[in-house]
Order: sequence, then C-alpha cells, then structure tokens
Amino acid sequence: MHDSTRKTPTWKRHLMAVALGTGLGFAGVAGAADHPTEKVNTTGLAVTDDTVKVGILHSITGTMAISETGSVEAEKLAIEQINAMGGVLGRQIEIVQEDGASDWPTFAEKSRKLLTQDKVAAVFGCWTSASRKAVLPVFEKENGMLYYPTFYEGLEQSKNVIYTGQEATQQIIAGLDWIAKEKGAKSFYLVGSDYIWPRTSNKIARKHIENVLGGEVIGEEYYPLGNTNFGSLINKIRLKKPDVVYASIVGGSNVAWWKQLKAAGITPDRQTIMTISVTEDEVLGIGGENMEGYYSAMKYFQSLDNENNQEFVKAFKARWGEDSVIGDVTQAAYLGPWLWKAAVEKAGSFDVDAIAEASAGIELETAPEGYVKVHENHHLWSKLRVGQWKANGQAEVVYESDLIEPNPFPEGYQ
Repeated sequence: MHDSTRKTPTWKRHLMAVALGTGLGFAGVAGAADHPTEKVNTTGLAVTDDTVKVGILHSITGTMAISETGSVEAEKLAIEQINAMGGVLGRQIEIVQEDGASDWPTFAEKSRKLLTQDKVAAVFGCWTSASRKAVLPVFEKENGMLYYPTFYEGLEQSKNVIYTGQEATQQIIAGLDWIAKEKGAKSFYLVGSDYIWPRTSNKIARKHIENVLGGEVIGEEYYPLGNTNFGSLINKIRLKKPDVVYASIVGGSNVAWWKQLKAAGITPDRQTIMTISVTEDEVLGIGGENMEGYYSAMKYFQSLDNENNQEFVKAFKARWGEDSVIGDVTQAAYLGPWLWKAAVEKAGSFDVDAIAEASAGIELETAPEGYVKVHENHHLWSKLRVGQWKANGQAEVVYESDLIEPNPFPEGYQ
C-alpha cells in the first residue's frame, strides 16, 4: 500500500474525507480542460489554467479580532475542502489574506489592493457594517464580488455583494416577537456600540416595539467600540427595571459588559437580556459562567442537532483544534466559498457579472444551519433561532422559526 497518507496531517485527511463524502454537496467536479481560461475569465482576473486567487479580508488585530478570527478559519476550511474535491472549474483556489485591523479606512484600502493589484476573483470578508460600508464603493467601482457573513441592519442591496448573514427582519423583528410573547415584555432598554449597525438596528427595534408590539423604549445608549466601563449604564438599568435589555454591543467590549453585569449582581432571574451580537466566539472570551441564562437571537448555534452541522463541527475542530468554537458569523462565513463555487459552476465563468446573475436561486441543502437559498436580492432565506446560554459556553436552542424570506427594505422601518 502506498503510504503517502502518513505525510498528510490528520486534519487534512479528515477534511478531505468530509469534502469528498458530504462537503456541501455538489455532484460533479468540473475539469479545467472543459473550461478554457480565455472563456471563463474575460475580465483580467487572477485565473490561470490551474489556479484562481480569492481574497480574505477580516480583522485579525484590534478590538474586532475576537469576532472575526472565526470567519477567517471557516473560510479557509471551506476553501481547503473545495480544493480537496478538485477545486472550482478544475482550478485550485489560492488565498490572498489581508488584515482590516478593526479600522474602516484600512478595510477600504485593502479591498482596493485585492481587487486592483491581486485581481482576486472574489473576496470573503468584513464583519462590522462600518467596514462593509467602507468597502462597498470600492467593490462597486472595481466590479468585485464580496461575500459578507455578518447579521446586519439591512437597508442595502448590491449586485456586488452576497449577504450570507441575516438582515433585520430575519433577526431583529423575529427575535423581538418571540421575547415579547414569551416574557410578556412591554418595556425595553436598548444598548449598543456606537456605529452604524447597532444604531440602525435599534432604530428598527424601536419602531417594532412601539408600532407593532405596543411596548415602550425606556432607555437607549451607545458606547464607543472598545469601551470597557459600563458602570453607569448598569446603574440606570437597575433603576429603570426594563422587562428586556436589548443589547448590540460588539467585539471586545462584550467581555467587560457581561462580567460587570454579573459583578453588579444582575442575573438572568432578575433581568431578561437578549443580545443580537454575542455568538460562541464572543462567549469564549466572556466566559460561559457570565452568560448563563441570557438569550441570543441568531440563525445558527454550534449546538444545532443535524447531520450537516455535526460533520461541519467535526471538520472545524479537526482543523482548528478541539477547543475552537463556532458562532453564527463563522458558519455564515463558511457558506461564502461554497456559494461562490456554486455560482461559478452554474455560470461556467469566474467573471463577476456572470456570478452575480447566476447566484439567485442557488440552494445549499447541506449547509450547517440547514437549508439556505440565495434570493434575487442577494440575501439568504434562513430561520431565526433563539439560544439560551449555558455555563459551558454553548447555547440551548429554545425557539426556531420557519424559513424567513429576506426583506432588506421592510416597509415602515426605514
């Protein structure tokens, strides 16, 4: 027997088995010979007869690294699995990685480099809405394709972006409906980090609370990214006693926020808190003991009990270590390379215009979160789930919606 497997790391053998066995379920592997470069690349992208370059653009330094590192890991895992299956149109994917460094102008600069110098065929990247807004004019001007993995406020649609996270109607509105009904909640205190996503999300939340749920917003406050002092906010919450604190604090600030709540004696039996910004990635830094009993509204939790997810979690941990965790955005980031591969193969081309046109209607029945489908507005059909955190840093799914059609421009919320 040939002993070449001995030279292949265990994680790589495992992901090859997953890719070849289940992967994300694309039947045939198209060969490069059937798709000559001059036909599949008419716009000067970094595509040869053997390879295709893509970009990964996330913060691996700065306050957002706590959240974005998982996205990088998931995108690399998906690309390695796709390469193990034979690549895209018979070409191996090569990665050019850049660090957005938690700085929006840096994201814009690095996206321009990836598109104009590296000529990448697609970019998997960004996390915050501020970073996405910073790069969007670059992608539209240079006609690049961005796969954006984060749940976000909606109110956007672009030919040059595939949004693999949820928009507001799928996360905010569905989550508020659940907690209002489940807890009989009427009064809400909105808190968030001070940038576009939390402010716009809370604007949508306020309209839903007041106009649809018949509730009241009794406080609304924002803190700079990286803020670590929440003492005065916690005192106000203690005094006002809202039925629900609705939190969209992001990045490293979460560690201080949740630890200070516990230190102040605020516990889930005394105060209901729902967050739309804490995933398993953040809980790893916060500590499960500081999150136990509180709720997150997301489309994905690592604890989802389905065969697709079990294979994904196994492959992720084999690649990145048994102690690694998988949050909502990490899973959505994993979908990006698979959706791009499907669009390239459907279009028979790496050209961005062809991919943009081919993307609508693409389905993944083997996504870890379950079935997803790309809408013509470039967002995904998906479900909303509410998870209640446990001390071990995992969430118990206590609610799951039906499949929700994406609607990034909801009437009455703009």
